[in-house]
Amino acid sequence: MPRHTGVLVGMLMAGAVHAGADPAGTTAAAPGKFTLHSSDFQPGGTLAQAQVFNGFGCSGGNVSPALSWDHAPAGTRSFALLMHDPDAPTGSGWWHWVVYNIPATTTSLPAGAGDPGKHLLPAGAVQGRTDFGSVGYGGPCPPPGKPHHYYLRLYALKVGKLEVPADATAALVGFNVHAQALGHAELLGLYGR
Repeated sequence: MPRHTGVLVGMLMAGAVHAGADPAGTTAAAPGKFTLHSSDFQPGGTLAQAQVFNGFGCSGGNVSPALSWDHAPAGTRSFALLMHDPDAPTGSGWWHWVVYNIPATTTSLPAGAGDPGKHLLPAGAVQGRTDFGSVGYGGPCPPPGKPHHYYLRLYALKVGKLEVPADATAALVGFNVHAQALGHAELLGLYGR
């Protein structure tokens, strides 16, 4: 079995959240930027083996990372979380995690929330089918060679619930997420073996 080496570059990016002006014409204080955090995504650090997929030649723990966020845009009514690897040799990338209808009052998900059997997601949240063919988190497991990019994006949505079929593909969920997004925050990880 090949030796796994993980390299993770943590990078936070904010969605379009801008300061406005008050009626008197003075500039309002800039609100904090919508940010996504994870103790499992350390800048310049190593992606924990706990987050790597267990299968397809990989032997990780397949545990979804602990996440927290703050400064969601005004008007947020729910969140959606999408994890995608655009470098997968499929022509369309690889969907690793799809969660939507996360209540607007939620500000974190514990490690392992992507395991449907643990029931760690907030009430009402729905996990979609990934490209592994199952519902729930599926960790990184690229082919040996060049490291892949793993984008974990949290979207603030202007609707409380996405109206998609229970068996919706990740692409269909993503289409609806983008149509309803007020902004997003993301983590970018690199993992190779």
